[in-house]
Amino acid sequence: MIDSDNRKPILLVALGGNAMIKKGQEGTAVQQRDNLKVTVRQIARLSQTHRIIITHGNGPQVGNLLLQQECCDAVPKMPLEILVAQTQGQIGYMIESCLDSELMAQNLNASPLVSLISYVVVDEHDPAFKTPTKPIGPVYTKTQAEAASWPFHKTAKGYRRVTFSPKPVTIVEKHEIKQLIDMDFIVICCGGGGIPVIREGRAFSGIEAVIDKDLASARLAVEVGADLFVIATDVKGVATNFGQKNQKILRTLTLADARKHMRAGHFPEGSMKPKVEAAMQFVGIPGKRAVIAFLEEIEQAVAGKAGTEFVA
Repeated sequence: MIDSDNRKPILLVALGGNAMIKKGQEGTAVQQRDNLKVTVRQIARLSQTHRIIITHGNGPQVGNLLLQQECCDAVPKMPLEILVAQTQGQIGYMIESCLDSELMAQNLNASPLVSLISYVVVDEHDPAFKTPTKPIGPVYTKTQAEAASWPFHKTAKGYRRVTFSPKPVTIVEKHEIKQLIDMDFIVICCGGGGIPVIREGRAFSGIEAVIDKDLASARLAVEVGADLFVIATDVKGVATNFGQKNQKILRTLTLADARKHMRAGHFPEGSMKPKVEAAMQFVGIPGKRAVIAFLEEIEQAVAGKAGTEFVA
């Protein structure tokens, strides 16, 4: 293991599912690769000055796998934690191959890349298991949602299927991830928030749930000693009165103001609220930076010129 003292700072970038599938798209492999180019172009350049960890969402992809299963009875149906593992491999491969191509295209010094299947421990007694709240899969109309047999919630984008979303307790592979970034690997991990597992003695067992990827990313950022945590999404930053005429993007946000705005209901459940909670958790540690920013402005966010910067 290489000593990490006096080396490049650690940057964790959490990519939303919209980094790969934009609203209105079918989500073909070509579309997902094309959408990734904007993001990985920035990450390639940032890898010259930072040690990089990439996490990512999987809501559309895991939802599509569930739909595929429901449309076919010829093969056994897999539990949700297996589908999360499948999307980790699928999306990790796409990010890794696109990033490798971009490093070569820019003629940059290329760090080795690795995609890691990641487990995340949750508490089987978490109250989140009483009510499904985490959106997965595509957007439905109200009529489609009312006709379906699954639980749905109305989100800012429309009606989406929801499942249980317990809080992450710890990342099982945190020590391996830390060793890899200390060896200057670019690590892609915790896809879709990680595979949710519960402890059974000294072993782990998968559980039917999806972990919020931003909360899992914040947990990982703390556990590996990241310096900067950037949540990249499809808006310019955190806003009050989102979607209304008096919407206001907040350039900086103190922890006290974040709590106040959260109590006032400015951050919707299942969209901006977990992002704000994740940023608050990380920036509560002295000397840490957390930014929520637009996918196309990751570099500017790292430079302190874009997004919503959280201030303790």
